[in-house]
Amino acid sequence: VQLQASGGGLVQAGGSLRLSCAVSGNIFRFDYMAWYRQAPGKPRELVASIAAGGTYADSVKGRFSISRDSTDNTLYLQMNSLKPEDTAVYYCNAQRHLKGWQREDLWGQGTLVTVSS
Repeated sequence: VQLQASGGGLVQAGGSLRLSCAVSGNIFRFDYMAWYRQAPGKPRELVASIAAGGTYADSVKGRFSISRDSTDNTLYLQMNSLKPEDTAVYYCNAQRHLKGWQREDLWGQGTLVTVSS
């Protein structure tokens, strides 16, 4: 398993959670890392990417923070001031260039976040 997501759970509105995505090997070999989410009946959407110091969906700006740590090869998503509309399965994604047009595109298994009102 190359990406292992964890940290989801049930939280009340206004609460916080921190999601983790453990990466096998050197985390900095990936040139793109991000968190996506998919709510029931909706398409998967980008929540935050590590590019440019952190890029965020408008719906989570100011509340979520993405980071990666080379000491434990983990991608994090700190989620504060959670809202019921943040309820979704959250997935981590990591990509890197291999050679030519080839890219490696890895996904974690998903972790469920449920925010109660």
